[in-house]
Amino acid sequence: MNSRRIFKLSGLGVGALMFLYVGYVVWFEAQLGINQPQGDTSIVIATFNKDNERHERVVRLETIDDKYYVAANHWPRAWYNQALANPQIEVKMPGQDSFASFEALTVVGEEDAFVREIYNVGFSFRWRTGFPPRYFLRLEPNPS
Repeated sequence: MNSRRIFKLSGLGVGALMFLYVGYVVWFEAQLGINQPQGDTSIVIATFNKDNERHERVVRLETIDDKYYVAANHWPRAWYNQALANPQIEVKMPGQDSFASFEALTVVGEEDAFVREIYNVGFSFRWRTGFPPRYFLRLEPNPS
């Protein structure tokens, strides 16, 4: 077999593997609305789009030094973009029956580095989700 043919077959093999991997990531991310984990660290966050339509999503809450944080860990992140555009959100905390008003604040600088170190996800999770960039929001309760 000549080297050109080996190179071509190798390229096709790598392309097929990448196609399968991307397909797996799309399938995994599509399961978020179906198989969203529920537990002691799950909250329901309600964001509002530009037409003020309410959208609810289950996300993981991380409490660090008595502050509340959530991360955009997946490629689907409409909720995150809506929170950036309209930071007045509503949150249903674990064990609560009703929503409370919060403000979503972008985490930057030293706070981002600190939260990133603590709010760590492993390689396996990053692989399954296709290595999306991670962004954090701090949720500040609005005074009643």
